[in-house]
Amino acid sequence: MRSAAARSLRRAFKGCSSADELATLVAGLSEEDLSFLLGDWQIWARDDQLPPVLTPLGAEWRVWVILGGRGAGKTRAGAEWVRAKALGIAPVASQPAARIALVGETIGDVRRVMVEGVSGLLAVHNDHERPRFEASKGQVVWPNGAVAEIFSAESPDGLRGPQFTAAWCDELCKWRNAEATWDMLQFALRLGEVPQAVVTTTPRPLPLLKSILADAATVVTRAATSDNADNLAPSFVVEMQRRYQGSLLGRQELDGEIIENFAGGLWRRDWIEDQRIDEAPELKTIVVAVDPPVTATAQSDACGIVVAGRGEDGRVYVIDDRTLQGREPNVWARAARAAYRDHNADRVVAEVNQGGDLVVTVLKQIDAAMPVRTVRATRGKWLRAEPVAALYAEGRVVHVGRFNELEEQLCAFGTDGRVGGRSPDRLDALVWAVTDLLIDPPPPLRPPPRPWIRRL
Repeated sequence: MRSAAARSLRRAFKGCSSADELATLVAGLSEEDLSFLLGDWQIWARDDQLPPVLTPLGAEWRVWVILGGRGAGKTRAGAEWVRAKALGIAPVASQPAARIALVGETIGDVRRVMVEGVSGLLAVHNDHERPRFEASKGQVVWPNGAVAEIFSAESPDGLRGPQFTAAWCDELCKWRNAEATWDMLQFALRLGEVPQAVVTTTPRPLPLLKSILADAATVVTRAATSDNADNLAPSFVVEMQRRYQGSLLGRQELDGEIIENFAGGLWRRDWIEDQRIDEAPELKTIVVAVDPPVTATAQSDACGIVVAGRGEDGRVYVIDDRTLQGREPNVWARAARAAYRDHNADRVVAEVNQGGDLVVTVLKQIDAAMPVRTVRATRGKWLRAEPVAALYAEGRVVHVGRFNELEEQLCAFGTDGRVGGRSPDRLDALVWAVTDLLIDPPPPLRPPPRPWIRRL
């Protein structure tokens, strides 16, 4: 459809003030016009799902950040923007963008959410314009020849070499190598008159996100989960509001606000950020801490598995998070053994409050030679966590890399010993690891007694 005709139809549709007027308009449309109307995102989108034309300073923007709560319609907005870019749909694009980058936390996330998801690229196109996904080549190809390549934030160097006109970055705040991936993408956005990127993410107070938002070439729109209530299960909206409405976690995850620190929390995010490094020094002792779940269903608590080591400088370095959700005992025990072997650890530290001797039995069945130290909680989670948080404040605990889920639990840990109504299993495992390495280390092994030698 020509641009002028499209604009005229949009105005007519939006000008309908009653259901009768709308019915009259639709009844008089041709099949082609009706198909266009149903597929025109400019009509159905909320204002926060449409990109501004210019920045507040009057220049063309380079980055559009959509900050939104869970289920707020971020993915649909990102997919529709890529569709408009690939097909050259005004006002988003004046001509098709030949090369587009799709970047997610992992390749699996890009495929599952951005490409094949309910609101992904394959779902938002009409039949005659729908692209095909070539999984073996890692690309989405449109009938007009436009191509979108998929990339993972786990491999920033994958963005070395290719070049693009546009990019869609999903859940940037979950990326493990966020800074490096973002930097490589900026070098690759070098085609067309004004290369642009859209970022769709639930916000977290990360330095990278803050720097992007502060850039004069960035435009920002915000959306809450409730804004998209018509497209969500009513019970979901009601339950989320019941549990989290007004809480700091709810403001972040539902309202899309950037929350620096949770009031009354033990941890502060700057304690973690200020000490973060990319590579650990040589470690004297390495432990794998395990906080087993009581049950093994999908709804049960996770099995916290955190790996940490003590360096020559007397500091603890957190080097891995292998936490599993709702797994059978033999599964998490194998995961603990894998972490033990992968990091050449000295021992496994396992809490036995819930499972007792069964926890050790399960671990020993997997690897009888694996040394296991059992620990038992005699105080509440808050009291156990306080001395560990104090070590963070003193700069004596360092995160090697980024552990988003673990760090979210640390910064959202409440006085009730829970995070969002659930047990903080990653945090529990971390507390046991740091306690074992710095606060209450096991006694040194004594050499075996020498046998008595009879003198002649």
